[in-house]
Amino acid sequence: MRWKLAALVTFLLTLLAAAPAFADFSVCNQTLDVVNVAIGHKDGEVFRTEGWWTIGSNQCARVIREDLKTRYIYVFANDVFGEPLLEGTTSMCLGTGKFSIEGVESCWQRGHKAAKFLEVDTKSVSNWTFFLTEP
Repeated sequence: MRWKLAALVTFLLTLLAAAPAFADFSVCNQTLDVVNVAIGHKDGEVFRTEGWWTIGSNQCARVIREDLKTRYIYVFANDVFGEPLLEGTTSMCLGTGKFSIEGVESCWQRGHKAAKFLEVDTKSVSNWTFFLTEP
């Protein structure tokens, strides 16, 4: 019986060691409300903004599902009433519905909304989690 348990433990540890690690950028909502999140990041030589992820209270969303290729990720979040939850300083474009916008200039002229995103320094690691907390 003991050897069966040891074999099972060895098998499970082998599976865990072989499982791929998730590299990503996640946003975890530690507020009491549902939030809507958009992100901005450098995609090659151009900035791109993407959204929306709706994240329930005490839940997380993987918003970038690959190794981070840039040190800085920009986050915009608002509550269900449309009020911004972060005090960002970097102006980028937002769209309505699901969006992916190339470039951060002339948002209004291109039919988008300009908003201030918070800069998050990921320290150049391949995996980062941003925690959104009550103001």
